[in-house]
Amino acid sequence: MTTVCGIVGDPVEHSLSPLMHNAAFEALGLDYVYVPFRVARDAVDAAARAVRHMGIRGLNVTVPHKVDIMNHLDWIDPFALSVGAVNTIVNDGGRLSGYNTDAAGFVRGLDAFGIDVTHERVIVLGAGGAARAVVCSLLDRGARVTVLNRNPGRAAQLAEDVGIAAGRGIAHGALTDSSLDKELAACSLLVNATSVGMYPWADESPCPRPYLRSDLVVCDIVYNPPKTQLLRDAASCGAAVITGVEMLVQQGALAFELWTGIPAPVDVMRAVVRTELEDDSE
Repeated sequence: MTTVCGIVGDPVEHSLSPLMHNAAFEALGLDYVYVPFRVARDAVDAAARAVRHMGIRGLNVTVPHKVDIMNHLDWIDPFALSVGAVNTIVNDGGRLSGYNTDAAGFVRGLDAFGIDVTHERVIVLGAGGAARAVVCSLLDRGARVTVLNRNPGRAAQLAEDVGIAAGRGIAHGALTDSSLDKELAACSLLVNATSVGMYPWADESPCPRPYLRSDLVVCDIVYNPPKTQLLRDAASCGAAVITGVEMLVQQGALAFELWTGIPAPVDVMRAVVRTELEDDSE
């Protein structure tokens, strides 16, 4: 019998996860299929029950359900608890376990480029769920993190929540030209965890080009377009850049491994995502 996995969210039609995972299943000859399920915010409990009773092996969880779904699981990985969000569910005979592969996928993406953040100063732009996952993963690797956000109150709340869980203080402040100028001068890695630069607003950047420099590593979690304005500006300055495609692929690979118990064909997953994004841009 074919094993079913999928993704729940609202909306979910834009997701590249079905394309990526089905290509991975096919490449390894696995009798699995991955399908999207559009689930309204008030139907999360029903969706969790359906997973149990229909024998769905696993799910990815996207907005707006990453927090609400936690109330309907039997066990949550301690790291996902510290992040405060779940994006992957594994069903073992009706027992639902929750994980956060966004955070681990981000770090795995850094590893793929040989980036070691231990004791390094890192600026994270944004204070939403994605930023929270990024900050947790960076702290877990021993980085010193500063969170900047247009709404400084949200940056302070993230720093407090995550800092308490990690047992470490996190610097935070407003995302302004003056704060960027000051903070970037002392950091080695800049991470955009906002939606600024996402299609169709591909000409926008959260960081003016004059503040970028050649010895900086710049990572953008936005994957459509693959080369955001921020990354184009960084590359033109000679900075090393990491696209959001890598985080998308790596978090998907980790979910794949949780469901199947075997290594994911990361190269296949990366290639199909890049091809799809290139086709969409033409």
